[in-house]
Amino acid sequence: MKNIYSILFVYLFSLASCGQAQNTKVNMNTSEHKYTNQLIHESSPYLLQHAHNPVNWYPWGREALDKAQKENKLIIISIGYAACHWCHVMEHESFENEEVASYMNEHFVSIKVDREERPDIDQVYMSAVQLIAGRGGWPLNCIALPDGRPVYGGTYFTSEQWIEMLTKVSAFVKEHPEKAEQQALALTEGVQSSEMIYLNAEEAEFSIKDLDNTFSTWKNHIDYVQGGHKGAPKFPLPVGCQFLLHYNYLTKNKAALRAVTLTLDKMADGGIYDQIGGGFARYSVDAYWKAPHFEKMLYDNAQLVSLYSSAYQQTKDDYYKVIIKETLYFIQRELSSDEGGFYSSLDADSEGEEGKYYVWTQDELQQVLGDDAALIIDYYNVEEKGNWENGQNILYKSGNDRRIANKHNLTESDLSIQLTKAKNILLKEREKRIPPGLDDKIITSWNALMLKGYIDAYNVLDDKDYLEIALQNASFINTKIKQPDNRLYRNYKNGKASINAFLDDYAFTIGAFISLYQTTFDEKFLVDAKHLAEYTIDHFYDQSSGMFYYTSDLDPDLIARKMEVTDNVIPASNSEMAKNLFQLGNYFYNDDYISMSKKMLNNVKQNAILGGAYYANWDVLMSWFASPPYEVAILGDSFESKRKEFNKHYLPNVLLSGGIDEGRLSLLEGKLVEGQTTIYVCQDKTCARPVTEVEEALKQIFK
Repeated sequence: MKNIYSILFVYLFSLASCGQAQNTKVNMNTSEHKYTNQLIHESSPYLLQHAHNPVNWYPWGREALDKAQKENKLIIISIGYAACHWCHVMEHESFENEEVASYMNEHFVSIKVDREERPDIDQVYMSAVQLIAGRGGWPLNCIALPDGRPVYGGTYFTSEQWIEMLTKVSAFVKEHPEKAEQQALALTEGVQSSEMIYLNAEEAEFSIKDLDNTFSTWKNHIDYVQGGHKGAPKFPLPVGCQFLLHYNYLTKNKAALRAVTLTLDKMADGGIYDQIGGGFARYSVDAYWKAPHFEKMLYDNAQLVSLYSSAYQQTKDDYYKVIIKETLYFIQRELSSDEGGFYSSLDADSEGEEGKYYVWTQDELQQVLGDDAALIIDYYNVEEKGNWENGQNILYKSGNDRRIANKHNLTESDLSIQLTKAKNILLKEREKRIPPGLDDKIITSWNALMLKGYIDAYNVLDDKDYLEIALQNASFINTKIKQPDNRLYRNYKNGKASINAFLDDYAFTIGAFISLYQTTFDEKFLVDAKHLAEYTIDHFYDQSSGMFYYTSDLDPDLIARKMEVTDNVIPASNSEMAKNLFQLGNYFYNDDYISMSKKMLNNVKQNAILGGAYYANWDVLMSWFASPPYEVAILGDSFESKRKEFNKHYLPNVLLSGGIDEGRLSLLEGKLVEGQTTIYVCQDKTCARPVTEVEEALKQIFK
């Protein structure tokens, strides 16, 4: 089969990567532009960036697909996203080039896809490109037959490579139609079978030994010098660290905790973290977290807020509190809408240069900070000739505060005061620059992750503003995104939601609502989560495998209906749904939900043990099955203060419930004691002796 995938790959050539970037400004006044294509009617900022290309772009839909069939033309499916640096490069070099566009318009039907709005399309054609080339990335460019079946693809192409590739693919299909059909058939079968999971009929058993085996394999890939995974580039993988924290909690394995704290410290000190404005870039191009790929994504920052919150609960390291606060200040300042939603991302580029908004020359710092510049230059490793490109400096830390304070004859307290003062000055100065482009579409799944981030931050910092923002976002989802039948939309922009939601939108919203219940004890959120879970089972569940498809049965068919199983920078939607079913099953005493969750985990058990960070969310679920969680009920007038006491501790195996009265949950029935606030610690529906003090309840948990 591999040889068939390679038919056209060998026929063509290998392609390299190079180029410079340029932002594309979108102006909706079409009279000012020489060209305007069908993307002008879209809401996606990424699609609108291409609305005035000379390429006759279409959005994905029946019009473009029917046109390809009617005219018997190959289809170019070009996929990217607004914050993608190399997407801008390719647009400038190829899609703004009239000669290139003329060839594309004559011989192809060209479709532009925002991968963040349509991850289902991206999944299909990314799988095809990975089968062809062994790797993928964005921009993703796939050539398909008129019926949408892929025949060739790749990532970034220079304009010369692009034209040469298009010419050869077109000729190949015309001259060798039978081979093109072979290629399309083989690729389509490969796409349809990749990451599909089948029922594991073996008995489902999970133990601490399974978790030990998981970490034993995983630790070989951990960088115990710089944190994260060994090598470069380095991506934050928050869910991986969440499992390692949970594993340390269960086993007291110091190496697991060290892997987390080292990673969090190195990231927070590095250039991947915006030392002036807060928030994390998408990844570091080196092995030291120093040089970021400068785009900032909502989903990274949402999960990292949750991770630093968990790590603070476990370690009580005040540095983590600072990172949480600064990151949320960035979110509120730059990625929050007035309606209560959160925007998607900030571009890597500004004024046509990657990272220009964030970097500094030594002269600039001296001019802006005056006498305070020497301290900042030392603290953030600023060099006269620059520590990055073109004499510019990425600000990052490499020494501890005590050493820097002693060197400059300061106390650590005085150092902190001076740093805060300088950062405020530099932030105001930076805001005078032309900012990176904002992708202001609102993605449901990413908003749910950010909602949970605010909840987790509220639980550890007790800042009521964080809870209020979380509640506003939940209201936004319930009023703007969710329909009366519990169907969700994927996207929202300018008052309009238009794309049917995918599994991750449901999974992360359900998870966020469960967390919101655990923080407020308002059963409405738990009921909302259950209703969304029931809708998801009705429209996404595959009875034969026990897994969930990524797309609803209401969606138009693509060439493959995919399942998302492996965790990555965002956990897989199947692993999140399995965790949701486990929690809802425990809250509602629904054994069917727990059985579904167990079956899903059993289907991927061997991969979960061997897969390291790429099955980390599954491994968290395995931890719950291996060491069943405690159900802690807090009932009475002082429930809120008692709940806050619990939140001072890292308790990943505790499901909190309660309120001022018994509510409607079976677990709470008959447990209210008039005149006192009572705490019940239960496991497997059996409760220990009721107590009135959190300290006594914790003894029952840590017995």
